[in-house]
Amino acid sequence: MKKIEKEEMFGNLKDYLKSKGVELQEGSYTERLRKVSGFLTDSINLSQDTFGRAKAAVDKHLDKLRQTIHEQTAPKTPRPAAPPKSAAGKSRSAKTPSARRKGKK
Repeated sequence: MKKIEKEEMFGNLKDYLKSKGVELQEGSYTERLRKVSGFLTDSINLSQDTFGRAKAAVDKHLDKLRQTIHEQTAPKTPRPAAPPKSAAGKSRSAKTPSARRKGKK
């Protein structure tokens, strides 16, 4: 958002009052209105800056929260199956005692 100039606020107030039939003359009352308009302008500009920083911080933390939720709720990837045992290892242990005797002769 654009920053408000100090004199811009006072000028708008002066124009508004003029449209309602009240014309401000230079004097102590006008100077006080000018000062108050300056304070109000500073407050609005500082609030806008603070709001921008707060919004950025909230967005950053929301992104972290979304990422955490995504990681916790994402489907788990299946573990790879254990590699099958080699055929050679099975054939030796699969021999029956009678088959072993035949091999010895």
